[in-house]
Amino acid sequence: MTDTTTTTDAAHIMWEGKYLTVRQQGTWEYAERRGGIDAAVIVAVDAEGQLILVEQYRIPIGRNCLELPAGLVGDLDAGEAIADAARRELEEETGYHAALVEEHGRFYSSPGMTSEAFTLVVARDLTRTGDGGGDQDENIVVHRVPVDEVEAFIAAKRREGLGIDAKLLLLLGSGLLRDLRD
Repeated sequence: MTDTTTTTDAAHIMWEGKYLTVRQQGTWEYAERRGGIDAAVIVAVDAEGQLILVEQYRIPIGRNCLELPAGLVGDLDAGEAIADAARRELEEETGYHAALVEEHGRFYSSPGMTSEAFTLVVARDLTRTGDGGGDQDENIVVHRVPVDEVEAFIAAKRREGLGIDAKLLLLLGSGLLRDLRD
C-alpha cells in the first residue's frame, strides 16, 4: 500500500482539546500533545537492586496498566530540563528522589498515530522521601521488583489482566536491565 501523503501537504486541525490536537495531513490523521511537550520515562533501581514500577488505572484502555514511572517535561515550566522533570515525576509517583539522572535516548511512542516522543532516563542514587502515589488525580501503586525477577513479574501482571505499557519491552529488550545488575 502506498501512502499519498507528502511532506509538502499542509496539516490542518481536525479537533483541539485542552491537552491534545488531532491533525490531518493528506490522508493521514494523528494526535499531538499541545505545546510541544515531551515526556521522560524513568528506569529507577534502588540500592537493594529493586526496579521501581508503577501501576495505575488508564481510562483509554479501561484497566490498570503496569508502567515505568514517567511524566511530562515542561508542562509546569516551559524551560524545564529533562533531568529535572524526571526527578520531579519520580518523586511524585514513587516517593523516590534521584541524585543522578542520565539520558539514554529519545523514542517515539506510536509514530503511526501520534507525534509523542519521550526520553528514556536512568535514575540512580535513590533516596526514599515519601510514599509516592501521584497527585490528587492519580492513584498510583508502587512496585519494587528485584531486577532478576522483572520479566516474571510482568508476565504475572499480564496474566492478572493488567495492561502492559509497551515501553517495558524497551526495558526488557535493550539489555538495560542486564547493565543495571552489574
